[in-house]
Amino acid sequence: MTDQALAPESDVPEGIPGKPTSASRTTLSHIMTHNDTNLLGTVHGGVIMKLVDDAAGAVAGRHSGGPAVTASMDEMAFLEPVRVGDLVHVKAQVNWTGRTSMEVGVRVLAERWNESAPATQVGSAYLVFAAVDADGKPRRVPPVLPETERDERRYQEAQIRRTHRLARRRAIMELREKRAAEGLDD
Repeated sequence: MTDQALAPESDVPEGIPGKPTSASRTTLSHIMTHNDTNLLGTVHGGVIMKLVDDAAGAVAGRHSGGPAVTASMDEMAFLEPVRVGDLVHVKAQVNWTGRTSMEVGVRVLAERWNESAPATQVGSAYLVFAAVDADGKPRRVPPVLPETERDERRYQEAQIRRTHRLARRRAIMELREKRAAEGLDD
C-alpha cells in the first residue's frame, strides 16, 4: 500500500466536495498505567505510537468516509517522557489531501491525571493514510478545506513534506536500480 499512497497524484480530485479541517478533527485521551511502561519506568514509545496511529486512523476514516490504512509515519518526535498516571491527549487532524491519500498531523499532550496544571506537549507526528475500498484498492478522498491561517500553514507544510517523501523514495529506488545493474543486489 505504501507505494500506491506515495505515488504522484493530482492535488484535488474532481467531483468530490471538500470537507473542512474541523469535520474530522479528533482527540483521543488515555490514562497511562504500569502496563504501558518500558524498562526505564516511563511510558513505552510504542504505546504512544499506537495511540498516535489510532487517533490518526480515526481522523483519516472520518475525512475519507470509510476505511483508510496507514501508509507511512514521518517525523515521530518524542519531546518529553510520559509517566504512569499521566492523562495523554492525542489531537489529530487532516493537514493535506491528494487523490487517494491524506496527511494527518498529530500532537501528543500529557498532564497529571489528578492535577489542574496545563497539559504539556510531549510528542508530534505526521502520518500518511490511503483510503481503500472493500477490496483494499485505493479510493478517492474529499479535498481538505483549511479553515484558519494555522490550517493553511499546515496544508502548505504538508505539501513540502510530501515533496520530500517522493524525492527520497525516488532517490532510493534509483540507487537500488543502479546497484542491481552493477550486480550488487542486497
